[in-house]
Amino acid sequence: MESIDKKCTPLKREYDECFNKWYSEKFLDGKDTPSCTLVFQTYQKCLRQALKDQGLTKMIDDAR
Repeated sequence: MESIDKKCTPLKREYDECFNKWYSEKFLDGKDTPSCTLVFQTYQKCLRQALKDQGLTKMIDDAR
């Protein structure tokens, strides 16, 4: 699946891959220490900028 902004898609794929690996290889074995935090933060930063660029930030904040 693509991200909301094409420039974020590679980061999304990297995070998805990291998360799926962590979930299947560690979490399901009882190891719940996150290992994708840096990748997630980088992807989240890209998403926040994309939402801001598309003028969606205020609408999201208002919905909360």
